[in-house]
Amino acid sequence: MNKPLIGAFFAALLLGAGITPAVAAESAQAQESATETATETATETAPAVKAVTFAGTVALSNCSGSVVRSPDSQPTDPALVLSNGHCLETGFPGPGEVLVDRPSTRTFTLLNASGAGVGTLKASKIAYGTMTDTDLSLYELTSTYEQIETSYGIKALELETAHPVAGTAITVASGYWKRTYSCDIDGFVHQLKEGRWTWKDSVRYTPECQTIGGTSGSPVIDDATGKVVAVNNTGNESGQECTDNNPCEVDENGEVTVREGINYAQQTYNMVPCIGTGNKIDLDREGCGLPKP
Repeated sequence: MNKPLIGAFFAALLLGAGITPAVAAESAQAQESATETATETATETAPAVKAVTFAGTVALSNCSGSVVRSPDSQPTDPALVLSNGHCLETGFPGPGEVLVDRPSTRTFTLLNASGAGVGTLKASKIAYGTMTDTDLSLYELTSTYEQIETSYGIKALELETAHPVAGTAITVASGYWKRTYSCDIDGFVHQLKEGRWTWKDSVRYTPECQTIGGTSGSPVIDDATGKVVAVNNTGNESGQECTDNNPCEVDENGEVTVREGINYAQQTYNMVPCIGTGNKIDLDREGCGLPKP
């Protein structure tokens, strides 16, 4: 897993290191070349791409996350925060363990587009959390989407409802580090095994997304639509096979592949049907793909 960072002192120490967003610097020559080769026609016909910012992302005490909504969420619904199951304050859920409607008073630092903290959001409960088949957590907040937008001018990120596509350009936006990682979806993994846990149909990044500890729970955003397609959760750090922090890929025939230095995320489209009226999690709704307790 892209390990959660343990301990307030350790977190403060790391944050004090002054790590800034990783932005690829383009040379003047590259910029000039790009200008020369671009044509007016291409500019006019190119699809609009939404600029990915930190707006709507949050920093947890040990991980990253984001304020998210389904297409049917209403302004007066209590807002939801998406992160990883392994980022829960209750500790890692065991294999087969599913948490639903557990009280929580956890707080989150809400970020604006530039990555500055603009306010504190508070959970009322862990609406859902698991590390079985996927690795995600959903917190219900004490604030509504409308209240957050009125107070901070920030809208929630929308969850994509369709399965992502290989080759899609994505950005992993870490609220913890205030850092982004840009790459493509390389493909999908039948089963991703790490230690005691197994995740299904995981997203595999191309090598450019070198996510680190603290990026766990970051939204994976489709650059073209601005919608959340997955939640960042792990990577193979040292080339070991199926051990903690070294997930391995298992295909439909049981063949194991290890990709050292490659990182992964868990898709989120299959949880959208689980979000019912009032943003309540209903695991019995038609199309809901999340494990039940």
